[in-house]
Amino acid sequence: MARRIDVRGAGGVGLAAWEFADPPKTDPEHGPGVLLLHGLMGRASHWAATARWLSERHRAIALDQRGHGQSEKPPEVAYTREAYIEDAEAAVEQLGLGPAVLIGHAMGALTAWQLAAKRPDLVRALIICDMRASALGGASQREWADWFKSWPVPFATLADVRKWFGEDDPWVDRPNPARGAFFAEVMHESADGWRPVFEPERMLTSRETWVYDAHWEELAQVRCPTLVVRGLDGELGRAEAQEMVRVLPQGQYAEVTDAGHFLHYDRPEAWRTAIEPFLNTVTTT
Repeated sequence: MARRIDVRGAGGVGLAAWEFADPPKTDPEHGPGVLLLHGLMGRASHWAATARWLSERHRAIALDQRGHGQSEKPPEVAYTREAYIEDAEAAVEQLGLGPAVLIGHAMGALTAWQLAAKRPDLVRALIICDMRASALGGASQREWADWFKSWPVPFATLADVRKWFGEDDPWVDRPNPARGAFFAEVMHESADGWRPVFEPERMLTSRETWVYDAHWEELAQVRCPTLVVRGLDGELGRAEAQEMVRVLPQGQYAEVTDAGHFLHYDRPEAWRTAIEPFLNTVTTT
């Protein structure tokens, strides 16, 4: 069961936070709070499996970031790196999670390590899931713009969503039902069919605030214990991941075999096996 908690982010933007425990874990017997940050196009519900096992020992809360899920979708000008970081900062403070363990996927991982560099007092430990520190460049942004245009929206049914993103999408190397399910979770039914809950143009705006820049300097400023996790078929290569670990003052490395970019979603048990030893160490010392 998930309980919604409303949070006010940067500029007063309304954010939906979701707690995966009933009753809420607020007493001191439970471990440190955990804030889970999804990636670009994601939503809090993508963390449901992770949050449920975390809630056995922690107050685990997943945040719908601005423009995503059930959070408000403000004008384009509000989709800045600073706004995303301030939103996460506000969530940790308003929910009383700090010093928290931050777990982020892709763009959410970047937000997490930028917050850890900015406010070390709020962050106890950090898990980075399949996010690069290197700049991706303009070609990557153009590819994404073309990809969004290729989506055959509106989809007639959710089955069509699952099939297209799991099989027919030109970005899919081989059938991947978990990928189809991932995207089915970010669709809502409109009068003419199923469309994404976000505006693709705003996702491109969000993305362009970080794809042109490298983030090694901010990574080096993260002082807390940090685990860098990659899927063997994900977007973060092994060499770059290991360099990230080297740059981090307290970096550690883990990988999940037979997993791609959405490793926490399509391989939940293997993901848990990869991160639980790290969590056990940083939350008991």
